[in-house]
Amino acid sequence: MESLRNEKGQSLVEFAILLPLLILLLMGILEFGIMLNSYLTIHNSAREGARLGIVAGSDIEIKELIIKISPNLDTENLMVNITPLEGSRRSGDTITVEVIYNYHVTIPIISNIIHNVVVLKAQTSMRME
Repeated sequence: MESLRNEKGQSLVEFAILLPLLILLLMGILEFGIMLNSYLTIHNSAREGARLGIVAGSDIEIKELIIKISPNLDTENLMVNITPLEGSRRSGDTITVEVIYNYHVTIPIISNIIHNVVVLKAQTSMRME
């Protein structure tokens, strides 16, 4: 009867059952943090690109600046849309810089739960000087 009341291994079994869930939760937090960092980077780069554009920066200069201030992003997955076109900008018009980044999920377990590619978009509009 004494051996049936022995509970020494109960906490080990409970921990073994919860460990995969805890690891999945930690991986999700890590992946979300990396994704948030990427979003904040493209948001900042869109704002800086618009700031350059309102003082008569060319489209090429804006794109180069965005790539320069986004060193942690893969430039092959980075797209920049600038409206209006460079030749049709006038003082008082609004310039819009949109940065689109295809974020690839890095942790395999998380990519099975959500889509492997998450599209992050940031857009900033400013008035031309």
